[in-house]
Amino acid sequence: MSGDGAAFPRAHGPAVLRARMRTQPEDFVVEEDLGFAPSGAGEHLFLVVEKRGANTAWVAQQLARWAGVAPFAVSYAGLKDRHAVTRQAFTVHLPKRQSPSVDTLQHPDFRLLVADWHARKLPKGALRGNRFTLRLRGVHGEHAAVDRRLAAIAALGVPNAFGEQRFGRGGGNLDQARAMFAGRRVQRETRSILLSAARSAIFNAVLAERIDDGSWARGLDGEVWMLDGTHSVFGPEPMDEALRARAAALDIHPTGPLWGEGEPRCTGAVRGIELAVAACHPDLVDGLAAARLKHERRSLRLPVRELAWSWAGDTLELRFWLQAGAYATTVLHALGDIADAQAAADAGTAAAPGADATDA
Repeated sequence: MSGDGAAFPRAHGPAVLRARMRTQPEDFVVEEDLGFAPSGAGEHLFLVVEKRGANTAWVAQQLARWAGVAPFAVSYAGLKDRHAVTRQAFTVHLPKRQSPSVDTLQHPDFRLLVADWHARKLPKGALRGNRFTLRLRGVHGEHAAVDRRLAAIAALGVPNAFGEQRFGRGGGNLDQARAMFAGRRVQRETRSILLSAARSAIFNAVLAERIDDGSWARGLDGEVWMLDGTHSVFGPEPMDEALRARAAALDIHPTGPLWGEGEPRCTGAVRGIELAVAACHPDLVDGLAAARLKHERRSLRLPVRELAWSWAGDTLELRFWLQAGAYATTVLHALGDIADAQAAADAGTAAAPGADATDA
């Protein structure tokens, strides 16, 4: 998850299992939680689709073809993993025209679950989170130790690292970002992806340091805190018992930098860590500053809500909810070494155009 090939530390201790994931799409089920229902009226046809083994962008293209509209008339909140069964919403803009019959929307790779009308298009990022059901097969590890680790994850959460998807195959997005900062011209959409990869690498490096010193969940002097369930931050503030109690209750979370121009907002011990990490990545830091990005903050901790699990022989089924922008793979990393069957299958093939880049 580091983006540079380095092993990422585990906050809860050494691995307690080895297993396989995604031996079939049904082993990785994701259901989008938008946090709202369609309004029932408006110019946008609101569709909830279940797809299997298909890219989000590709499904959007099929919906545009079915509706007889341009691709930009179809919107969705975020990408969902291709090697999975996922349920997500799309809106199709159909102003002043007859909607095609939803009975004709049939495809072998996806099926329609909900059709209604909505007053607005579904913009990128407009969701609360995602609900996951994951099956790990061929689990090697003591069940009692795994149960204890899962209980610790439920109580404390996991490090909110950016997943390997953010960095591209073999960390290639970082290499491309460095080339872009050195002067290589790229398209606007690619530029955004590469800037995100550079920011994510610095954030993950700071998070790794905070895991190593044990402060990723409890906080330090000079911390900028984020309110749980929001992007609202406050601080920096000196550490006191009230902040410690709120952090222990998962009401607030320490944050790390999404790097930009100028100086990070934190002070004290936190600032020392972040500046030391930044000094190890001068090309990324300088490139992000030159791109005129503003410093932002991201929670170092990811609460794992509604976590439940069950065993069936050597198969472990996990069920949990994560906020938008989080990666299910961070939960799996906290457990142990998980071999991704689909990633192994893809390793010898070129990535499909428009391949989805996130599992959340």
